[in-house]
Amino acid sequence: MVPFAGFLMPVEYSGIQDEHITVRTKLGVFDVSHMGEVWVKGPKALDFLQWVTSNDVSALYDGKVQYSCFPNGRGGIVDDLLVYRFGPEEYLLVVNASNIEKDYNWLVELGKEMGLEAGKEIVNMSDDYAQLAVQGPLALEAMQKLTPEPVTDMEFYTFKQIDVAGIPGAIFSTTGYTGAGGCEIYVPAGEAEKLWQAVMEAGEPFCIKPAGLGARDTLRLEMGYCLYGNDITDETSPIEAGLGWITKFVEGKNFIDRELLWKQKQEGVERRLKGFVMEERGIPRQHYTVYNEAGEEIGEVTSGTMSPMLKKGIGMAYLKKGYWKEGTPVLIGIRNKKLKATVVRPPFYKPEN
Repeated sequence: MVPFAGFLMPVEYSGIQDEHITVRTKLGVFDVSHMGEVWVKGPKALDFLQWVTSNDVSALYDGKVQYSCFPNGRGGIVDDLLVYRFGPEEYLLVVNASNIEKDYNWLVELGKEMGLEAGKEIVNMSDDYAQLAVQGPLALEAMQKLTPEPVTDMEFYTFKQIDVAGIPGAIFSTTGYTGAGGCEIYVPAGEAEKLWQAVMEAGEPFCIKPAGLGARDTLRLEMGYCLYGNDITDETSPIEAGLGWITKFVEGKNFIDRELLWKQKQEGVERRLKGFVMEERGIPRQHYTVYNEAGEEIGEVTSGTMSPMLKKGIGMAYLKKGYWKEGTPVLIGIRNKKLKATVVRPPFYKPEN
């Protein structure tokens, strides 16, 4: 157990590798009740979210979820988040645990400019929700036992408000941070233990296991998913981070940093976040230096690990222009050695591997 964002969080239960493989091949459950939940409501909600987030919120329909980020007005990222549309005037934002206060204050300050009131149109409900992420190819089949509503045929990145394990009005969302399929279930905080026990019971015939922060990190990294604080920060732009796909320059969406990010998209950037796989034995870690074959510094590792599925070191790094092409050889500085690696496009692991 480790302290994290005001919670005591499990790093591992049966071991990171065991939990990782269980989630990839069967199903596992993560207690992610530390995540933040902020509601944005009212007639100005859509216009406000179109301004403060990079993705096109107007493309959402009731029951649809969207991945997005908050541009910070300086070309960086305040946080990445999920946007849930409950109605044309009701949205739920799910933000990173360590950024709850920062994000809420950011939204409240910007909300004042549009007449949105803290506690009324912008409401931090983070302490009121518990959230379990049930992830893996067998997750939906197992969770179907807990609800009369059909969930096994739900589309990716959609949600329903349904009874789950006898808890009315649970938010059942086909989202997750593992790339293994599954769902995330939000219930009132007081129902957390009841939901956990029901999930474990329903998953038992499918060999469910609890999983901790360690496996959560290795799973997301195998997919090439960004982690705030590592791969994206207040100093990295969504264009540099390869998040152009959540940065929508649609007509009428005059979001924060639109002009700056449009310029980056048109003119290009000097560095980009790229994936790499180790060709020699070694585990890359955050802040390790990346070199070209001539031994010149060309970047820095933001995330790295040993992939439990590939049995190889994998990582992501910001690299200078000229080293972005897939197949480009690079060197990673690990313990006074420069070990060979190759630039690849994530996801590093695909189920057919």
